[in-house]
Amino acid sequence: MTTGTKDSPATLYGTTSLALGVVALIAAVFSGLVGIAVPLLCGSLAATFAAFGLRKGLNRAQCAVGLATGGLAVLYVLFLVATFSA
Repeated sequence: MTTGTKDSPATLYGTTSLALGVVALIAAVFSGLVGIAVPLLCGSLAATFAAFGLRKGLNRAQCAVGLATGGLAVLYVLFLVATFSA
């Protein structure tokens, strides 16, 4: 009989945000090859899952890194678009 397990989908917010943030950051560096949709989508999802994870208080370090890498990827792509659109 299990007593008080903490297994829920919310425990994966940190891992998911970290993985998506790293993918977004790598895709942002190679945005000339893969386009800007992949880093924007993965970065925004990483930031969203990180915010959910930080709110729940589970895996806070992974959520913080996922938020930082996802936010960096989105900001980098937006900076590139702003730079080369004028």
